[in-house]
Amino acid sequence: MLRVCWITTFRRPAQDKERLRDSMTRFHSYLHGGTSSLLSTLIVFPVYKTVFRQQIHNIQVHRAVKQLHKEGLVKLYRGVTPPLVMRTLSGTLLFGLQDTFLRLLSLPSLSIIPSSLHPGVAGLGVGMVEALVFTPFERVQNVLQSGHNDRQLPTLKSVLVKLKAQKLSSGYYRAFLPVTARNALGSSLYFGLKGPLSAAVAGQGLSPLVSSFISGTVASMAISLSLYPLSVLVANMQVEVQTEVKGVMACWRMLWNSRQRSVLLLYRGGALVILRSCITWGITTAIYDRQQKSSG
Repeated sequence: MLRVCWITTFRRPAQDKERLRDSMTRFHSYLHGGTSSLLSTLIVFPVYKTVFRQQIHNIQVHRAVKQLHKEGLVKLYRGVTPPLVMRTLSGTLLFGLQDTFLRLLSLPSLSIIPSSLHPGVAGLGVGMVEALVFTPFERVQNVLQSGHNDRQLPTLKSVLVKLKAQKLSSGYYRAFLPVTARNALGSSLYFGLKGPLSAAVAGQGLSPLVSSFISGTVASMAISLSLYPLSVLVANMQVEVQTEVKGVMACWRMLWNSRQRSVLLLYRGGALVILRSCITWGITTAIYDRQQKSSG
């Protein structure tokens, strides 16, 4: 009996230490996800603003850059708060939940799923949760950005009141199905590709930081190119607040016909968006992986 008590006494501190280490690892995943997204947004925001100026004023890149340079550094970061908050929250959920789901998939009861598929499967779950949390924010942002809604819905408050008066499926959660498909597939591809790509690049003798940046960039390019039509569909569905609510397939047919059934026209405006996404996710991946290795 005495021997058993001694064994139990010695085991408990070790178990408690292991639980504490596990909790800290999970916390670091959420913290580093938010931090990497925050820093990448600050770094890439001038690119975001340059693209925005081109879209609004229909001018070339060098003219947009000249405008921003003339206005100065203070005005360059004007309007950074909303995307900064959104990207930080999104990154916190994205990387934190990915780590949490990976730990769940490692349980013996789920051993039927091959370990090589765990990152992609966990990414599917992350994308679904992300869609559930952020679809209302994306809906409000798209309504506000559309010039067609300026007269009837001139302020944020008016948009919120209008959407609240509608059913969830046609109000805040308009286009929820395509948003979920886009986010789930995107997260699954990102986390499924990130590791193998980073390992392949590192095998060429490049540093871990460069390997992470390239893997994030290439993964983002693959995701953006394949899922850009879904993003266009989401935007077109979510800007509408006055017209009769149509289903996903009806909206897709309208969009396809409006682009003259041309894939090239469907991707119009996508080059700069895809480039911006690649830079953002390259930096985010590099910062996150560096922080995770430092804390490990």
